[in-house]
Amino acid sequence: MNRTSPLPPEDQLRASDADRDRAVGLLAGAASEGRLTLEEYSERSETALGARTLGELAVLTADIPAAQARASLEPAAEQMTAVLGNESRKGPWVVPAHLDVRSVLGDCHLEMQHAVIRQPVTTIDATVRLGSVTIFVPDGIEVRMSGRAVLGAKSSDLHRAPRPGAPVIEVRCDVLLGSVSVRRPKHFMR
Repeated sequence: MNRTSPLPPEDQLRASDADRDRAVGLLAGAASEGRLTLEEYSERSETALGARTLGELAVLTADIPAAQARASLEPAAEQMTAVLGNESRKGPWVVPAHLDVRSVLGDCHLEMQHAVIRQPVTTIDATVRLGSVTIFVPDGIEVRMSGRAVLGAKSSDLHRAPRPGAPVIEVRCDVLLGSVSVRRPKHFMR
């Protein structure tokens, strides 16, 4: 007699490293939106990194609005998050069509002077809480900034007009007590 064991419920399935990273990303997003305090984020992310099952991860994000919808979607936007630290992308790298950058008491640097931009429009969603996001853009690229800065700043300091047909970088800002700045690479960076 051939017996097969019943499949475990989905919440009892073992979590992968990618599942744990996705949960930490959701928690970081909630912290950057002000839904979690830094203490809650720290506690939950530590628990998420040690979680063994999908159910344990689901409990950690159950009270975050739309967490289930965001977790079930394919990751359309590449994410970069700095919480109490620094994150940077530099050198030759392929810029995704949509980049979600979050800074909570940290600094994010995007150096695009050696990056490969394949799409005509690149969208960068920059969410900043008590931190900063700096984007270094070479001459000739068009940059469009929108959004809000409350007790903070958003600025673009480019010196030359965009060249015809140049890629467009759309920076959508949500800043509270921080800054988002777009500038030319410094001379030694070029």
